[in-house]
Amino acid sequence: MSINGVEKRPVGIDELLYRVRAGYERIVPREAYEAAQGGEALLVDIRYAALRERDGLIPGALVVERNELEWRLDPQGSHRATEATSHDLRVVVICNEGYASSLAVESLRRLGLHRATDLVGGFQAWRADGLPVTSEGGAKA
Repeated sequence: MSINGVEKRPVGIDELLYRVRAGYERIVPREAYEAAQGGEALLVDIRYAALRERDGLIPGALVVERNELEWRLDPQGSHRATEATSHDLRVVVICNEGYASSLAVESLRRLGLHRATDLVGGFQAWRADGLPVTSEGGAKA
């Protein structure tokens, strides 16, 4: 593949994840829980509805469908969530197992959300650590 006369080889998903994750520090469930409890982080659940219905919600997490994430969290955007107050906001993106969230973080960082990170192991790790889960009450953007 040639881009502007420079040969570029395709990058597989494993290599892409490695490159993306090398650019920031990921967070473990207990640390994310404590940061959210202390008002130091906004937890953002990007899992699709069927997973949220099956497995439950993280109390207090903002639910944002992945395809709306950038529009809801861009502090300069016309469709931003009320929680998207600043580029300094510490956002912890949560998917099901911690893969899609890494790619979402890359996108948020490109928008200037320089403190965006994701949850190692995703929702499944959160639940396995015995952290709060409910069948009700996630805030939806």
